[in-house]
Amino acid sequence: MPIVVAGVVLWLTRGWWLLGLGAVLGLLWRLGLRGWTIGLVGVLLWLATAAAIWRAPDSVFARIVHWSPATLLWVLGLGLLGSAATLALRALHRRSAGTGQDAPGLVPARGAASPRPAPATDPLLDRYARHIVLREIGGPGQAALRRARVLVVGAGGLGAPVCLYLAGAGVGRITLADDDRVSLSNLQRQVIFRTQDEGRPKVQAARDAMRALNPYVEITPLERRVTQADRALIAEHDLVIDGTDSFAARAQINAACAAAGVALVAGAIAQWEGQLTVWDPARGAPCMACVFPEAPAPGLAPACAEAGVVGPLPGVLGSMMALEAIKILTGAGEALRGRMLVFDGLYGENRTMRIARRADCPVCGSGHFAQG
Repeated sequence: MPIVVAGVVLWLTRGWWLLGLGAVLGLLWRLGLRGWTIGLVGVLLWLATAAAIWRAPDSVFARIVHWSPATLLWVLGLGLLGSAATLALRALHRRSAGTGQDAPGLVPARGAASPRPAPATDPLLDRYARHIVLREIGGPGQAALRRARVLVVGAGGLGAPVCLYLAGAGVGRITLADDDRVSLSNLQRQVIFRTQDEGRPKVQAARDAMRALNPYVEITPLERRVTQADRALIAEHDLVIDGTDSFAARAQINAACAAAGVALVAGAIAQWEGQLTVWDPARGAPCMACVFPEAPAPGLAPACAEAGVVGPLPGVLGSMMALEAIKILTGAGEALRGRMLVFDGLYGENRTMRIARRADCPVCGSGHFAQG
C-alpha cells in the first residue's frame, strides 16, 4: 500500500526526477557519506536543479521536473526549517536530561561520590524517554534519579522487582545487601534469578541481572545483613528500601534509618496479602516502632516458608515499593508518609489507613530522634 501511494504522488507531481535524486544520494550513502556531508550534497543538487530550470524553462528536463524554480526553493526552505527545528528539539532534550536540578525534598548524602559518568546521548534519551515526557518527572527528575544513592536491603521476593525497576529507571548508585543464596524454591516468585543461578549469592546474581538490564547503573553488592549498627552505611544513601522477611530485621533497619534521618520504604507480604508504607520520622511521619512497638506473638506472623505465598504477590508489592522510591527521589506526587496501604490479592481489594508518630516511641519519640 505505501508503494502504491508513493507511485500516485510521483505521477501526480511528475516527480520521477526525485527517484533519480534519491538514487544518487543512496549511492553516496553506500559509498560512506553520512551526516552533514550527504545533506550538503543533496542541497547542492536541489539548487542545481532549480538553476537549470531557471536557465532553460522550456527544456525537456524542466518538463520532467514539472516544478518551477520558486517552488523548488520554497520546498528546500521548508525542509531546512524542519531540519533546524528537529536539531533544536534534540539539543533541548539533551540539556533537560543532563542538567536538571535536585528534586524537592531530596538531600544528597554527604561525602558520596558521583555515579559513573553517562553522557546524555541519544541511546540514554531513548532509554529514559517515557520518564522524560512525564510532566511530574521530566528531565530534572530523571537527572535526580541518576544522582541518587539507594540502599536495597534484601534481594528476595520484594527486593527482586525493586532492583529491576530501580535499575531500569536509571537510579545512579544502588547498594544491594543480602547474605542469602539462590535456591530453587525462590524461583516461584523471585523473578530476578534464573535456574542456573542456584547456589549463587543473591547479591551477585541480582547484580548481573541489573547490569544486563542497564549498564549505566552502578551496583555495589554487600553479601551480609544490615543491622542497627550500620547507621554510617545508611547515612551514605538518600533512601533505604527494606525487603527483609522478619520482624527483627525490619526493626533494626528502622532504628538505623531513624537515627540517620533517612527515609525508609518498607513492605511486607504473607500468603495473599501485603502492606506498604514509608517510615520517615525526620519528615513528620512515624517510624516502624510507632505503629509496631512489639514483635508479634509466635505463630501470628509465620515466615513464607511456613505459611506460603502466592508467586505474583511480591511482584505487586515490590513494584509499588519501587514506585514509592521513584516518587520520593524525584519529588513527584505524594509518598506514603503517614499512610499505610494494605493489599488483599485474594479478593482484589486495596485500602489505605492513616498512621501517626508517637511521642513516646522508643525509637523516634521522647527526644530519641532529636539526639540521634
